[in-house]
Amino acid sequence: MLLAVFLFIAAGLAEIGGGYMVWLWLRESRPMWYGIVGSLILILYGIVPTLQNFPSFGRVYAAYGGVFIVLAVLWGWLVDKKTPDLYDWLGAAICIVGVSIMLWAPRS
Repeated sequence: MLLAVFLFIAAGLAEIGGGYMVWLWLRESRPMWYGIVGSLILILYGIVPTLQNFPSFGRVYAAYGGVFIVLAVLWGWLVDKKTPDLYDWLGAAICIVGVSIMLWAPRS
């Protein structure tokens, strides 16, 4: 279970970090190498979820979506300095509950 959580977090940070670097390049006129490095990180994001042990592609990516939401809220707070409000935290908590149900509910 710890490995699954680690891989979800690694994938999320790669997607957000890579996307952020591309954003800085295109939207905030940073040097082209930001876009190149960001794009390489986004390729890494595409690989990391495949390391999960869950057998279903759809389930892994659906669950990852919930983790991504939480990480995006945290990124906005810590990097962009946009303080999340009660509804941001409530929505993120609901997503984590949903992810937990999807991944670890007993199935036959």
